[in-house]
Amino acid sequence: MEIVLREEYIKLGQALKAVHLVSSGVEAKMVIQDGEVLVNGTVEYQRGKKLYDGDVVTFAGETIRIVK
Repeated sequence: MEIVLREEYIKLGQALKAVHLVSSGVEAKMVIQDGEVLVNGTVEYQRGKKLYDGDVVTFAGETIRIVK
């Protein structure tokens, strides 16, 4: 799965919604706060974490690559 950046970055919560792994910002907030989301192999707790070209998000068995 890939997200092609239109801006310099995308926020983590927005990225999860963009690929339909969560249905809402509230759901994104919950799974992130519960420690279920990895960014570049490390658990990430900030919904507003900025993702840039080359970052990799892992959640629910899915891998999302951020590309420019």
